[in-house]
Amino acid sequence: MRFLYVAPRYHTNQMSIMKGLIEQGHEVCFISHYKAAIEDYSYVQPIVLGYSPLYQLIDFLYVKVIHRKNPTAIVFKIQHGFPPMHKLKKLVKNFKPDVVILREKSMYSMAAYYICKKAGFPCILYNQNPMWSEPEKTDFAHRMVSKLSPKMRMTPVMGIQKPGTSMKENDFFIPFVAEPQKAPEERTYFADGKIHILCIGKYEIRKHHLMLLEVVKNLKEKYPLQLTLIGEATNHFQKEYLAQVEVYVKEHHMEAYVDVKRNVPRKEMDHEYTKADVYVIPSTKEMASVSQLEAMSFALPVICSDSNGTACYVEDGITGYQFKDCDQADLEKKLDKLLEDREKLLSMGAAGYRAVVEKYGFKRYFDGVMEILEKMNDGETKSRVD
Repeated sequence: MRFLYVAPRYHTNQMSIMKGLIEQGHEVCFISHYKAAIEDYSYVQPIVLGYSPLYQLIDFLYVKVIHRKNPTAIVFKIQHGFPPMHKLKKLVKNFKPDVVILREKSMYSMAAYYICKKAGFPCILYNQNPMWSEPEKTDFAHRMVSKLSPKMRMTPVMGIQKPGTSMKENDFFIPFVAEPQKAPEERTYFADGKIHILCIGKYEIRKHHLMLLEVVKNLKEKYPLQLTLIGEATNHFQKEYLAQVEVYVKEHHMEAYVDVKRNVPRKEMDHEYTKADVYVIPSTKEMASVSQLEAMSFALPVICSDSNGTACYVEDGITGYQFKDCDQADLEKKLDKLLEDREKLLSMGAAGYRAVVEKYGFKRYFDGVMEILEKMNDGETKSRVD
């Protein structure tokens, strides 16, 4: 089959999916809006199509002039940027996809959907809004966006069942894909008699590196800890926050047991996961992170916030712990609980590895996409009969 993806960037959470598709003999075309600083093209070389010249001018004015002091202004393009239509149309028609997966209800995706729908190529919306969600807004703008977007949706986020939420008929839960990397019996733990904690995340305030540093500082007298922070720092806002992290480490004399790394290439991450004993992702406002699944694939127990969109991958008390969002005291409590029992720590790591093997393989993803296509075909057949 021919799979076409249109997304803002070639994200690392797509790596195992691309690998599975290529190894099974499928053809993949991945069109991205822009290129990030750290990407891995081992299996698929994305086409960085960019934006139309008109939007490039709009983006320059919005980011560099109007909102130049706002670190979140750079994400404006993800929802509002639009493509060079002629180039996009040519790429889509030449590739002739069997299925198109469009990221987000964005201007870019709506343009791609228009082209694909007109040519008869089936499209699936992919976003990270939870399965259990509140009813969609019905004002004119939201109705128009829905009309101009694919009707079938897939998401790696389950969400929480609570009053006012429901699962929609055309929504499908298709989790992130992770390949088993290191079984518990294939690796060692507690090298040099220390407990190695790993945290991966862009150097941004919401990632809560400083909160984790405070927690580790408090627990250091109780346990022989070694913390490694790894993150991207490419724009000036990230570099400023990284500087704060480094100053904190220095001012609190933590250099001997805290290692702060930036812009680590993807190919080196396996080594970092293998060295670790525990994985912690303390961030807030995390729509959906794949790193905890990657950590589980290396048989690591995981601690993450209960607000993390993919917190459902961490079974509380079985493969790790969930702590209350933005609650430093609860993060410290959960980390302390994990560290005090090394046998429990190891059993949680093993349980996480089993979960990857049993629940998060490529077959689960592929079967989910095929189920959506089958439902789309059934709907078209029924429509013709009616």
